[in-house]
Amino acid sequence: MKNQYSVAAHWAADFDEVGLQKWAEELRAGLDAPRLSLGLVFMAPKFFKHAAQVLELLRVHARVPLLVGCSSHSLIAAGEEIEEDAGLVLGLYYLPGAVLKPVYISQAQLDEASGPSYWHMETGLSPEETNGWLVFADPFHLDCESWLKSWNQAYAPLPIVGGLASGDHSEQATQVYLNGEVFGEGGVAIAISGEVSLGSVISQGCTPIGDTWTITKAERNFIHEIGNRPAYEVLAETFSNLPPQEQQKSRGNLFVGLVINEYLDEFHRGDFLIRNLIGADPKWGTLAVGAFPRPGQTIQFQRRDAAAGSEDMTTLLHKLKEQIRDRTVYGACLCSCNGRGHRLFGQPSHDARHVQQELGPIGLAGFFCNGEIGPVGEQNFLHGYTASVAVFVRKE
Repeated sequence: MKNQYSVAAHWAADFDEVGLQKWAEELRAGLDAPRLSLGLVFMAPKFFKHAAQVLELLRVHARVPLLVGCSSHSLIAAGEEIEEDAGLVLGLYYLPGAVLKPVYISQAQLDEASGPSYWHMETGLSPEETNGWLVFADPFHLDCESWLKSWNQAYAPLPIVGGLASGDHSEQATQVYLNGEVFGEGGVAIAISGEVSLGSVISQGCTPIGDTWTITKAERNFIHEIGNRPAYEVLAETFSNLPPQEQQKSRGNLFVGLVINEYLDEFHRGDFLIRNLIGADPKWGTLAVGAFPRPGQTIQFQRRDAAAGSEDMTTLLHKLKEQIRDRTVYGACLCSCNGRGHRLFGQPSHDARHVQQELGPIGLAGFFCNGEIGPVGEQNFLHGYTASVAVFVRKE
């Protein structure tokens, strides 16, 4: 039975003009849709010199009106994660009633940006005119943290979901694709508007441990006091209260979770921004973290390991499924951290398989990232060790 809305497949061979032409035609023929809305393409670095030819072949022979993507060493197609000797992946999507607008973003624009109105002018879109953004960017020549902060000011709380490309690390070279163009820097953002919205799952791979607390003294990236006690003392107490087996799992795997939206009645998975616990000073009672926490912010310690990652992914996908259960899911894009996959889970295709089990069968295309983009609360962040899932769904 043909898929009605989306399909994705992996090309494992080297560049072959005739073979790719036939492959693209067959993939398009396998999608039972009157037309396409979007194509997502992700290519391994071995295709760098042929990238422009590949884009043209796919656009013409799969009849793709808008083709976007980036490079990566490891790719994702359907329920499979191809972590070694990857070729290229193509996802085709029919999104009824969608209005899609691509925007190229450069470091020069970021340097020039003076506030939200700048991006509204550059994109031609106000926050009211779009439902969210899908983004792929080069991490070496675009200050992605600064760009995301600026883009949040212009468009939050709209979701911004995606990932940072990987490529030739020795040369700090990646590629970003927009239709027939190959960019060695910058990023591509696609506005999702009209009758399609962008659902998201941001699985940061952690499980909460201990209680939630309030930060009572902090400066820069240092937490001095939690609940009016030395921060280190609270961490040590949290660890010592764990069962011996949990203590063993937590050694070397402790992180902090910071609540972004303090107006919630209760805090659950997905409400915390996970950041590194960089250091702890027993003498002064201080913790150093990979963020800038503020006094009054809620904090909960977290453990990251394979079991926690599976539990987190399953729980958040099920939560999204419940939220959109009466709406059509058209397809998805999965951006998974380079540190996940078999390195974390000890098995292949963990994240892709979970997405298909909860939301599928759907067309799922994606790649392994140098950083993942997605919302926590009403802000969007750059993450690590995260699976960021963008889900194309009928607007409510």
